[in-house]
Amino acid sequence: MASIDIENIHKSFGKVEVVHDVSLSIADRELVVFVGPSGCGKSTLLRMIAGLEDITAGQLRIGGKVMNTVPAADRGIAMVFQSYALYPHMTVAENMGFALKMTGVGRAEIEDKVREAARILQLEALLERKPGQLSGGQRQRVAIGRAITRSPDVFLFDEPLSNLDADLRAQMRVEIARLRDELQTTMIYVTHDQVEAMTLADRIVILNDGRIEQEGTPLDLYQKPANRFVAGFLGQPKMNFVPVTAAADGVRVGADGPLLPARPLQGIATGTQLELGIRPDAITLGEAGGLPARIVLVERLGGSSLVHMRVAGIETMLTAEVAGIYPEASNRDIHLSIDPDRVHVFDANGRAI
Repeated sequence: MASIDIENIHKSFGKVEVVHDVSLSIADRELVVFVGPSGCGKSTLLRMIAGLEDITAGQLRIGGKVMNTVPAADRGIAMVFQSYALYPHMTVAENMGFALKMTGVGRAEIEDKVREAARILQLEALLERKPGQLSGGQRQRVAIGRAITRSPDVFLFDEPLSNLDADLRAQMRVEIARLRDELQTTMIYVTHDQVEAMTLADRIVILNDGRIEQEGTPLDLYQKPANRFVAGFLGQPKMNFVPVTAAADGVRVGADGPLLPARPLQGIATGTQLELGIRPDAITLGEAGGLPARIVLVERLGGSSLVHMRVAGIETMLTAEVAGIYPEASNRDIHLSIDPDRVHVFDANGRAI
């Protein structure tokens, strides 16, 4: 088992710097998820930890040992990629044990390790099959099993579920969570899917443009985003954003638009330009009271409904999430109320107030 310490790491391709002065400590047996939009540097950072990319500047330590120049094979890590990369002519057992065979491990030890990995991943009945006879989820489990047989100190996952359909993704999230509990090994997981990040991570690291925007537990980041980017990235459905102006008794849309609720803003001068962030589930709909609105569209999802509506004076549509099947139809007038304790306020630079 091993902790990971990243200190002031930079990565440049020629004159283009893609990772900017990133520092992060990952505790032994912690599952940390790197998440962010495409091109934010999360996979590049993972590949530097793996030894697949050189570190331009900074220091990487695994288990207290500096790893900057240590070859990938000697870092005590195992990596699971987006593509399964299985040998089609080999059986499941042969695929899982191939890396050990190439390093000279004895046949009996390989068989023991393969059987143990198959038990953990519930692959015992598939050991004699070949990849072409497996589903996508089964192939990904074989790829994970190949990593398990190496008994690494650190597991690295690079968007391992991206090629799976929605049902298999949900199933594999459960498998990876169960795997983590059984193996008790340090894991870093890269994804652009916020659902994977929220459901798997002990701690989430949100990257943007090669920098860490914020890191913390999933609920901390959801409830206390440090800036507008984090607030807009985490949460499904997305947070509503409304440009507002600080007023004596709250925040107002425009000069004479509706007054919206917000927590008391200490030290913010009246007239300051701000932006209000409102989670869809912080909006309550009713027949009277609150702000008048008109329903544009209702998306009925079964367990919940998304109600998209327009409010006079607010240019952007607001989305509310309500439990169950919402009975009202489009082009219907309603009223909405907003919980002021769940409203987020951001300054002109996007920082949370």
